[in-house]
Amino acid sequence: MPRAPRPQAKPTPATDPPRHAAPEQAHPYWSQSAQALLHALGAQVSGLSSRQAAGRGRRFGPNTVQDQEEASAWRLLRRQLSSPLVLILLTGAAISLGLQEWTEALIILAVVLGSVLLGTAQEYRASTAVAALRQRLALNTRVWRDGSLQTQPASGLVPGDIIELSAGNLVPADGVILAATDFLVTEASLTGEPFPVEKQPGTVPADTALGGRRNCVFLGTSVRSGTARVLVVETGRRTAFGAVAASLRGREGETEFSCGLRHFGYLLLRVMLLTVVFVLVVNQLLDRPVIESLLFAVALAVGLSPELLPAIVSVTLSHGARAMAQRGVIVRRLEAIENLGSMDILCTDKTGTLTAGVVELSEAVDAAGVSSPAVLELAFLNAALETGIENPLDAAIVAAGHAAGLPEPAQRKIDEIPYDFIRKRLTIVVEQGAAPGDVPQHLIVTKGAVASVLAICTTVQQGGAELPLDAARLAQLDAFCSAKGSEGFRVLAVATRRVAPQADYGHADEQGLVLVGFLLFFDPPKPQVVQTLQDLAALGITVKVVTGDSRHVAAHVGRAIGLDVQAMLTGEEIAALNDEALWQRAEHTALFVEVDPQQKERIVRALQHRGHAVGYLGDGINDAPALHAADVGISVDSAVDVARESADIVLLRPDLDVLRAGVEEGRRTFANTLKYIRITTSANFGNMMSMAVVTPVLPFLPLAAKQILLNNFMSDLPSVSVSTDQVDREHIETAQRWNVAEVQRFMIVFGLLSSVFDLLTFGLLLWVFGADESTFRTTWFLVSLLTELVVVLVLRTARPAWRSVPSPVLLWTTVAVALLACSLPWIAPVAGLFGLVPLPWTLMASALLIVLAYMLSTEAVKRWFYARA
Repeated sequence: MPRAPRPQAKPTPATDPPRHAAPEQAHPYWSQSAQALLHALGAQVSGLSSRQAAGRGRRFGPNTVQDQEEASAWRLLRRQLSSPLVLILLTGAAISLGLQEWTEALIILAVVLGSVLLGTAQEYRASTAVAALRQRLALNTRVWRDGSLQTQPASGLVPGDIIELSAGNLVPADGVILAATDFLVTEASLTGEPFPVEKQPGTVPADTALGGRRNCVFLGTSVRSGTARVLVVETGRRTAFGAVAASLRGREGETEFSCGLRHFGYLLLRVMLLTVVFVLVVNQLLDRPVIESLLFAVALAVGLSPELLPAIVSVTLSHGARAMAQRGVIVRRLEAIENLGSMDILCTDKTGTLTAGVVELSEAVDAAGVSSPAVLELAFLNAALETGIENPLDAAIVAAGHAAGLPEPAQRKIDEIPYDFIRKRLTIVVEQGAAPGDVPQHLIVTKGAVASVLAICTTVQQGGAELPLDAARLAQLDAFCSAKGSEGFRVLAVATRRVAPQADYGHADEQGLVLVGFLLFFDPPKPQVVQTLQDLAALGITVKVVTGDSRHVAAHVGRAIGLDVQAMLTGEEIAALNDEALWQRAEHTALFVEVDPQQKERIVRALQHRGHAVGYLGDGINDAPALHAADVGISVDSAVDVARESADIVLLRPDLDVLRAGVEEGRRTFANTLKYIRITTSANFGNMMSMAVVTPVLPFLPLAAKQILLNNFMSDLPSVSVSTDQVDREHIETAQRWNVAEVQRFMIVFGLLSSVFDLLTFGLLLWVFGADESTFRTTWFLVSLLTELVVVLVLRTARPAWRSVPSPVLLWTTVAVALLACSLPWIAPVAGLFGLVPLPWTLMASALLIVLAYMLSTEAVKRWFYARA
């Protein structure tokens, strides 16, 4: 199938397509000829001009199905205001306004405004930073503009653009095929069909279902093999994918982190409801004012809940994402940071991660193993003329050809049968020069995996003669390739065949070839990879090699880097295993070799079935299924589109040491997120339980609603800086997993400890100092707030607090808020507003002693808690 000629630049028309780019549905675009569509869209084969594209971009908007308001401050503010906790507070403010309690209402509104603005500012900063990181990974596409082929962001495509697609590309918009060569597209994301379908120019009936439109490509699908030129018809949300994008996003798998947060929210909701109902009932039984009791219950509910949790999580995760970016790791999905930190098995190919990734053609040899310039020339011809998947092997062949002084191929290229992962070979057809009077011939040149090429050969060229490729010679060739593989060489075979000219060529023409020789490539292990594997092992991560390479090459690399090469499974052996057997074998296998894309996915799922958090590192088309299946999909910046877009994490260079640094940062981020959740909820739980218990025995409410809200707001201020905190080494050296039961135990143990000291404070105030209502509330406000601040510095680490230094920002923010809290009763305007009064020095000293005793007791209970854990 001949490739389409390069389009010639022509004067571009001034017309623009209608607002809805596709022709009327009575004659949908897939049922119209290419010429009719070009005319309807005001386009031509040389592409649009930059001016036309800009104008259409303003009319049709960006080519994206996602919301473009990701970093909109107004959008984030609306989300903060729609929080159930904020709505509860606003209801309380409305009740106060209705009763003309102006001061109470203004205080509640001020606290709401402070919390909302703080959360919005932090989330805006976080989302802006993450958007900037993601922009570095924006999808690009090759598009004809101003008569030349350019690389442009896919988001800038407009109806009427002409784009070029090849194997590994994601299709960036809906369009029709203008020209194609062995063009296979995977449409599982739209149709559910797992096998690639061939696309060709032409038309189909208007009522053809999406899966039958073989003349069209659709946004979100991926190119499996071949090349095509496409006329863009629909972009963004007008595409077929755009129509279902929302539902597809809704079905996206929930991460362990998100699931844990959701279950944690349910836990808080249950505790909050029980507490509020209990307090309301008790206050009514004691004949206390209904409105005051209601406001107190509302404040109590809000006080129990970490209302800044969404902002703290966003800030902590985005801080981690920025830190990881500085180490060469770009996070495409923030929730994946936790999964990266919890990973305990990493599946990876060897090329570029375990090996140097700089593939060199060491030698081109004939079938006897003798160096052969003729074989190099044929391989150079094949590699220089192929236009499918860019790969390091072809680059190495071309480089070797140039080094040997070979000129650029002068033969006219007739056709190309692109590489695919089923055939595992690539064929080029060229016109063979003929002497005057001779019949012209075409030369087929095929290179690929040894077994794949041998399967289509009937003879072998040796000593200038073509000999039958019988069993004995096959055994000799297999022994040669095995020996070279054991030495670390990757071996490809080269075969040829001369045929009479024909219009086009297909897979059926790959038969009856003559084996002419082999290509020997070498990609040595990276010098530091053994140390990197040891470092990953120290982090509790086991590395397993999953590769399509031969067992001999994989074994050589495995031995060089210290893997157990006896623990090997081949693709053939995996195909013979049922799922249950693979579950058992996969756990103890170090090298999976000669595997296909579906087997890679089976391996990942088998390891997950055994309870492992699996990371998969891949950069090729054949890695996409496994990247989707893994708990955390990892790719590299130079990967093909479909692999990079399937990944959660993208490495800026293919280096396992970069990944190791990313794992450490992921664990640090997750640890800091859990710190806020554990500390804040345990402190709030203790304080709220204390108030719920003491309410029935006091002649007044222990704290006013405005004091509870101020307490909660001030105690949250240091938590904003928790993302900067340092993390103990032991939390980085082990995989971290979300455990709601453990968070619940932590909340109960340390919350009840806090309640013990709250009750001690109550007793001291009532029976020793005989405190009145204002003194009681002021003292308990201070003790409650100071204990919440002190406990941040104690419970942020499982070590003794004095052996783990907090970050300067967290430390000094906590100290500053504590000093402000102690001074509030003496700041007249604020004190009067919140009902606080100056305390006698003896009472102030006693309160500080209680806080000190609480800090020491928390340290002791912490040792017991972690010793049991």
